[in-house]
Amino acid sequence: MQFRQQALAKLQSPEELDLPVRFARPQGWLVLSVTVVVMAAASVWAVTGSVASTVSAPAILTHGQGSYILQSPVAGQVTAILAEEGKQLPANSPVLKVRTSQGDTVVRTIAAGRLTALAATIGQIISTGANVASVEKAARAKDPLYATVYVPAENAASIPANAAVDLTVQSVPTQEYGVLRGHVKSVDRSAQSAQQIAAFLGDSQLGEQFTKDGRPVAVLVSLDKRSSTKSGYKWSSADGPPFTLTSMTSAEGQIRLTDQRPVDWMLP
Repeated sequence: MQFRQQALAKLQSPEELDLPVRFARPQGWLVLSVTVVVMAAASVWAVTGSVASTVSAPAILTHGQGSYILQSPVAGQVTAILAEEGKQLPANSPVLKVRTSQGDTVVRTIAAGRLTALAATIGQIISTGANVASVEKAARAKDPLYATVYVPAENAASIPANAAVDLTVQSVPTQEYGVLRGHVKSVDRSAQSAQQIAAFLGDSQLGEQFTKDGRPVAVLVSLDKRSSTKSGYKWSSADGPPFTLTSMTSAEGQIRLTDQRPVDWMLP
């Protein structure tokens, strides 16, 4: 009976319509506002933003025309070495002397350049066409250096013209002097074999090294110049290393590829 009277009293009492209704606490509104702002920013970035990607690949510092392998035109015994490794030689310079059955023959350079390696020694018996030396094509010792980066073929199409390149030079402490700066000068769109690389660099071992994971594409990089540094080139540090750079120095190149869109929108 008591519960029935309470129920009737509840029905006869007016609703508390004048009391405010609390839908969420202030902390909840703050969290909701932050979430909405973050989602809006993410949506705008997904539509208009881009992600900068890079590709890393082995590189080597050379003069722009590369090198050539000097071969002996005759078979015989090497009797004299007439040139010194590292020296700049004009075209038609004597490199070594070979004794044949018809007499002595002097093997000479084909084009001007720096003698980077001698593969023959005194007393060695060589055959016609044997590799006896490697000569880097450079008319002058002060000709500018370039970097050739051997990039995986699948990344070649993504490399834009004049793309920025950072080079970690093997002979330069990176933590102290930073990386060498450069920009893409040209991209060879055809993949190169070990023989092609060896012919350009004048080193068959490098040809095998750069193709061990497949045939790469050669990217020629022009080094940014800065007259205030000892090397004459621009580095990520203010001064760079306190010495000049030499050709045939190994490096690791990091090339900035075409910016990628973060989201690919799919419409139904």
